[in-house]
Amino acid sequence: MLPPGGEVLDLACGAGRHTRFLLDGGHSVLAVDRDITQLGALASAAGITALEADLEAGGWPFGPRRFAGVVVTNYLHRPLLSALVAAVAPGGLLIYETFGQGNERFGRPRNPDFLLRPGELPAAIAGRLELLAYEHGEVSEPRPAVVQRIAARRPEDRAVI
Repeated sequence: MLPPGGEVLDLACGAGRHTRFLLDGGHSVLAVDRDITQLGALASAAGITALEADLEAGGWPFGPRRFAGVVVTNYLHRPLLSALVAAVAPGGLLIYETFGQGNERFGRPRNPDFLLRPGELPAAIAGRLELLAYEHGEVSEPRPAVVQRIAARRPEDRAVI
């Protein structure tokens, strides 16, 4: 569903599982993490720009830059939510999945600062992106957890706000 060939932001990319998938799908990828050494050789692959950034300490480093896709998994820093939504270009896609309230009973994370409240992701995109899919519930794979996930698109005719 990502616009073909567009650049995708993989935020909190870790070892690059999604970066590799996106690259294999024909997208250039900006892979961002506070420790890009986890990417290994993937960090220097053609089509990938690796950026080491502590977004919690340094803030949003991309200014008004827009991406065909923004992918975030297993990461939550609420002050970035608005900037992440704004970073989706017209016709672009936001894919976000992380832990939700209720995950405390399965293990980490347990801290409410790192657990989405029910409906929090749809509220973050309201009036800005079109909701394509949303879930908040238990999963058994790859391990038992409570997750919240969303897929949302910025309509072609909607300005970035």
